[in-house]
Amino acid sequence: MPESLYPPISRELSHKRRALAPDTEKAFQAFSRQVFADGALPAKLKQLIAVAVAHVTQCPYCIKGHTKAALRHGATQQELMEAIWVAAEMRAGGAYAHSAISLSAMDEVESSGASI
Repeated sequence: MPESLYPPISRELSHKRRALAPDTEKAFQAFSRQVFADGALPAKLKQLIAVAVAHVTQCPYCIKGHTKAALRHGATQQELMEAIWVAAEMRAGGAYAHSAISLSAMDEVESSGASI
């Protein structure tokens, strides 16, 4: 069986990332804590949003990490699945909306009388 494209999360990788750019790592961690803290949106909702976004960006680490974080903040499995369905609709919706570009190009070619 082929090796996974994504290496498993490990302390060694975390330490190496931190060692190679400690100030940036520290700033990123502080930013992340601030972003996911309770604010105008509660932390649980922020984690549900993160799960949906992670499915659109297709980051396996983010999917796993934010799913667990959402559960820790009180999200239910049903809420998580609904967030994932929102992501699926938005991703498909992007293709649907961008079809206007193809439709417009079709009209341009048709109206110009140019052969394809």
